[in-house]
Amino acid sequence: MVIYLREEFIKLGQALKAANLAENGVDAKIAIQNGEVLVNGETETRRGRKLYAGDIVSYNGEEITILK
Repeated sequence: MVIYLREEFIKLGQALKAANLAENGVDAKIAIQNGEVLVNGETETRRGRKLYAGDIVSYNGEEITILK
């Protein structure tokens, strides 16, 4: 899946919702805090992590590529 940025960045929780990998912000927050989300291959526990073009998010067997 690909997310195209409208701004300079998107926050991790927003990206999970935009990709329909989390139904809402609470689900996204829990998944991130539980260490279930990877950004560029590393576990990320900050929901507000800013994602920029080129970042890759992995969660629940799905991958999101962030593009400009």
